[in-house]
Amino acid sequence: MSVNNGEVLISVKDLKKYYNNGKIRALDGVSNDIRKGEVVVIIGPSGSGKSTFLRSLNLLERPTGGTITFDGIDITSPESDINKLRQNMGMVFQHFNLFPHLTILKNMTIAPVKLGKLSKEDAEKKAMELLGRVGLADRANSYPSQLSGGQKQRIAIVRALEMDPEVMLFDEPTSALDPEMVGEVLEVMKQLAKDGMTMVCVTHEMGFAREVGTRVIFMDEGKILEENTPEQIFTNPYNDRLKTFLQKVL
Repeated sequence: MSVNNGEVLISVKDLKKYYNNGKIRALDGVSNDIRKGEVVVIIGPSGSGKSTFLRSLNLLERPTGGTITFDGIDITSPESDINKLRQNMGMVFQHFNLFPHLTILKNMTIAPVKLGKLSKEDAEKKAMELLGRVGLADRANSYPSQLSGGQKQRIAIVRALEMDPEVMLFDEPTSALDPEMVGEVLEVMKQLAKDGMTMVCVTHEMGFAREVGTRVIFMDEGKILEENTPEQIFTNPYNDRLKTFLQKVL
């Protein structure tokens, strides 16, 4: 089910991730299509499989079974060059993963220059434009330790954008932040959504899910139990487990 009729960018079929000889089923036969321009928000209780699902999309988690097709290529096949494919998938984590010994500008330009995507000059020009977009151009020569959590996370987002990805994956990008910094990060994500970036986001921020998501997926016990527009999910859910979850978080 999708509210977006765009071209399918990522197709997931019967994805499984088992631990402990199958006793723990982090993902238990998940299938879903993510289309270009969609903002898919994944919600659910802790341990429901949300992050495992997201991290499987670029094989940070290797699935036990099932297939993931990205841009028409089966990335779960041993023949696929996952490192090359990952260059087209931006990933933003809870923790910012910035190199502490490098300036912000160097953090942003190291990957595209090293991988031959951009010359040093072009990478720096693009980095300054992106930093300007998130109001941090004046911090280009600062080091991560000199920035607040919210600033670091905004840097982590534009660093992923420097690679010009086709999709951005967010794994609870605001959960490690102080409450007053959450807004500034969500603002950047809202702008990305407006610009038409395909996004898949695991979050506890229900306001963001409601306002920015084109589709919301509710997961529990490694399965997708309900998916729909934010309007339907938040005002008229049909799954009892989702109803209970929403009563606790809203």
